[in-house]
Amino acid sequence: MKNRKNQSALAALLAVVLLGMSTMAYAEDKPANYVEIKGGLYSPSNSHDLDTFNNGNRTSLDSKTGFAGEIAAGHYFSPMLALELGIGYLESKGSPAAAPGELKLTTIPLVATGKVSFPIDIFEPYGLFGIGAYITDMHVSDNTGTLSGSTEVTYGLHAGAGLNINFHERMFVGFEGKYLWAEPSFGGQHVKLDGFVTTAVLGYRM
Repeated sequence: MKNRKNQSALAALLAVVLLGMSTMAYAEDKPANYVEIKGGLYSPSNSHDLDTFNNGNRTSLDSKTGFAGEIAAGHYFSPMLALELGIGYLESKGSPAAAPGELKLTTIPLVATGKVSFPIDIFEPYGLFGIGAYITDMHVSDNTGTLSGSTEVTYGLHAGAGLNINFHERMFVGFEGKYLWAEPSFGGQHVKLDGFVTTAVLGYRM
């Protein structure tokens, strides 16, 4: 009985070792560089409070989900570690509950992201963390007219996770979710960009 338990444990250990070796071999065979196109949704977490909206008192404007996109290029330093640089686009609109007008935010993120991957056969789950510069423009339409705020640059962080599916030696698809923290200021008015970015991913290894 004891021998059977030992044999079962040895077989399980051998299976784990073989799986790990095959996974590492598969990962090492992949090209080290890649490019990605991402498209999806940006969902801000906060309403936007403006001091002079409609020439009145401080007003809270809701924030609606908008488009998110990114083009990125990355490099694997090992089967598990990669660094990625990207440029993207985020858009969100907001309006007050009981007054005319609209706020539109457009942001171009320039980001650097570190990834830790755990490749398992064709699947590649990963965690990510990074920093970015967020170039943001605020466009306000209210009952006093239309105002385009000056473009502001602020810095922020992002963190999240994703999954790639390597259906070809060079091609992969996946999805990614991350949360960003950034807060530009327009004439002393702080507008939080904090929110979720969820995207589908199409990638090519080179």
